[in-house]
Amino acid sequence: MNSLPDLIAGHPFWAWMALGAIFLAIEVMSGSGWLLWPAGSAALVAVVQLVWPMSAPLAIALFAVATIASTYVGRRFIRGAHPAASDVNNPLTRLVGHRGETATAFEGGAGRVFVDGKEWSAELEEAGPLPVGAKVEVVAVVGGARLRVKAG
Repeated sequence: MNSLPDLIAGHPFWAWMALGAIFLAIEVMSGSGWLLWPAGSAALVAVVQLVWPMSAPLAIALFAVATIASTYVGRRFIRGAHPAASDVNNPLTRLVGHRGETATAFEGGAGRVFVDGKEWSAELEEAGPLPVGAKVEVVAVVGGARLRVKAG
């Protein structure tokens, strides 16, 4: 066992576990959600190799099939559990529910508000004018960086 291929061929369980650990480490660093499935598939192949030794091409084929199947099933059923509005990386969604005050008078349902230490473009949820300094509450983020507010 003088070379890496000989080491891998001699210890397929640990080779597949190492590959799974590499995928998992990259997933933890990137947070993409895509490398979790290959990491689990590599662990599955490692366990199968331990119970039922197989040739390298067959193990690679099992890894490919398991990765495709787990990615498809995982993405299809787990995606629905996380609504898009709960993205922790979007700083605007945390403004929903915050209170502020109008920085300009609202005419025709549009104006500017001061919320969370910043001035934002805003639209009023209900019709009617609002004077400068009126209290408002953020109810939604519309079109990127425009806030929808209600009086109160």
